[in-house]
Parts: sequence; C-alpha cells; structure tokens
Amino acid sequence: MVLSQRQKEELNKAIADYLKSNGYNDAHTSFLQDAGITNESIENKFVGLLEKKWTSVIRLQKKVLDLEAKIAETEKEYSSAPSKKDRLPLEWIPRPPERYALSGHRMTVNKVLFHPVYSVVVSCSEDATIKVWDYESGDFERSLKGHTDSVQDIAFDCTGTLLASCSADLTVKLWDFKVYACVKTMHGHDHNVSSVTFMPGGDHIVSCSRDKTIKMWDITTGYCTKTFMGHKEWVRMVRVTSDGRLIASCSNDQSLIVWSVETKEQKAHLLEHSHVIECLAWSNDTNSATVADQLGVAPGSYFLLSGSRDKTIKLWDVHKGVCLLTLIGHGNWVRGVTFHPGGKYILSASDDKTLRVWDYKNQRCLKTITAHDHFVTSVDFHKTAPYVVTGSVDFNIKIWECR
Repeated sequence: MVLSQRQKEELNKAIADYLKSNGYNDAHTSFLQDAGITNESIENKFVGLLEKKWTSVIRLQKKVLDLEAKIAETEKEYSSAPSKKDRLPLEWIPRPPERYALSGHRMTVNKVLFHPVYSVVVSCSEDATIKVWDYESGDFERSLKGHTDSVQDIAFDCTGTLLASCSADLTVKLWDFKVYACVKTMHGHDHNVSSVTFMPGGDHIVSCSRDKTIKMWDITTGYCTKTFMGHKEWVRMVRVTSDGRLIASCSNDQSLIVWSVETKEQKAHLLEHSHVIECLAWSNDTNSATVADQLGVAPGSYFLLSGSRDKTIKLWDVHKGVCLLTLIGHGNWVRGVTFHPGGKYILSASDDKTLRVWDYKNQRCLKTITAHDHFVTSVDFHKTAPYVVTGSVDFNIKIWECR
C-alpha cells in the first residue's frame, strides 16, 4: 500500500505524538530529525490519534471476523438445505427481510395472532387497543377499543367468529369479530389478567392472572364456572390442549402445572426452569404425530413447549412428566414459543431481538433472524398460509414470508 505525501506527513506526526506522550524521548528526538518535522508542526488533532486509529482497526477486525463467521454459517445452511423447489410447505421457514412492518400502536405490542379464516392478523398493546391488519396487503383495518389499561393477550375461537381479550384493567372481554363489537365483559380476577384462551368447543374461555389463579368462564352467561389454584405467584400464560382435556399454566414461581379440566386435579408439576416461565405452547392434532416421530417416542402423548427468562426453551412429555430436551441459544428472556405447523421445527421470540427457528430433533438453531430493534414479545405461525408474525417493544408488528 502506497501512502500519499500528505498521508505520510500525518502518520509521522501521529507517531511523533505517540512517542512523546509515552515518554520515549530519545526515540522521539531521533524520529523528528529523520522525519524532518518539528514539535511546533504537530497540531492538536494529532494528539492521541495513533491510539484511536489502532483501536478502530481492532474493532473493524472483530466485525470482519464476525461477518466471516456468519457467512460461513449461511453457506453451511444453504449447502445442507434443500433447494426452494425441493422444499415442501411443511418445511418452509421465515426468511428475511420482512414482507411488511406494520406501525400504529403507541406502546409495546404484547401479542400478535393470525385469524383462523380471514387474511388478517390481530395485535394487542399496552396502549389499551386491539388492532386488525391485512397481512397480505399490509393495510391497517381497524382498532377495537374498550379496555382501559394494557391489553395483555388475545385469542380466537376455532371459527374466528369470537375474539377474547384480557387486560391489566382486571377484565376479560368477548368481541363479536363480525361486527367488531364487545358483547360481554367478565369480572372476577383481583389483579392484572395476563393470558386468555378458548376451550376447543368455543363455549368457555380460560384466563389467568397476577392474582395467582386460573379461571374458566361460560361465554353465554359471562359467569366464572371454575377456579384453579395452585401457583404461588403470578400466572403468566395459560393454554388448552386441542382435545380440551388438559390446561397448562406457567408462572413467576418457575413452575409449569398441567391441570385436568374436568376435575381441576394437577396432572403434572414441572420444575426444571431456573427463572420465571414466560410462555408455553401445546402440540396439536396436526403436528403431534410428527413431533413424536422426530423425538423417537410413542405417538399419543401430549407435548408441551415452555420458554423462560432463564433463556432456554424446554420440550416436555406431559404423560411421563419429563423434560425431553432443552434448547439453548437465546441471549435474553424467551417471550414466545410455537410449533411449526408441520411439526418439524420450533419457533421462538426473545428479548435478544431475534426470531429463531429450531431443528429440535438435532437440538440446534436452524435460523436466526434479527427481527426487531427492541425486545420481541410474541410470535405466531399461520396454520395454513406461509406467514409468520412477530410483535415487539418497538411498537411494531412484522410479517415474515416463509419459503
């Protein structure tokens, strides 16, 4: 590399300043003579310049090494992966960049959810609103207003006719999604209602709360018909199996409890996480057989995913009450987990700002996408269309196309 005359002069002045400031007086005097410069010609801008340039080079070298590692990882992924035309829909995974970034919420997006029938996605936020978006066009459709505090969770019944929501205003609301109107408000929890879900039959809603309880509600009357008690702290999320027999809940007490819907009996109490458990998800009728095959276990069991502030994801065999595997890789709290509709992969969202796809059979992260500029709070995979949606503390919702 050949330096211009001006560059040589600037480098010499920077070297001279370095020698002087570090007490190399003899070398400094000799260098001034050899370089043909004087102390008076060394301006203030050269003070400490050599050290600054050196540390900049070190940082750049680290960035180059990181980029080379990412390139190698990507080349490995593409060399081992089937080509696009060879991949089946059940193997499609989200790919960057996002198809749409949807903005409109004024605060953190707590939950995102695809409609089971229409081409819309629904989001809820700390700004106390629920918003409806067309995920194919990226257009905003409408807002549903009624809650007076942060909307924590949302859920559709199997037909998509009814939407349930829960809030820090202590209520659970039921919405007619055909006319976008609130048709019932349920009171009974004594603290922030953190999660809500429908029973498969659509005639009951299940909710959980910071008041440490889980409640079941009759949607016709709006009355609480059952209360499940057993957690020692805030219950973060509740989900029901596709056959409606079991409820799973996770809590700040670092435990997962699996309940019998009929008897309210605790079927399992799972305790291997070392921090608050933020999220969970059941396998369902369409992917349970694939999950069993991937894990090499007998079909017919219930499989449960959990994500925690201990930065791990665990996969449980509920029949046996054992953790089958632990996925490690996120750099911060895991806030959302779901099975791929095909059953071969797991998707997760985290406060490390990433969306990850896991090949859980081989216990490795297949794909890491830097999804948002802030914590990623929620993820959902459409059951039949090739789309994934994420929500974030950055107020945005992103639609990811799968291929």
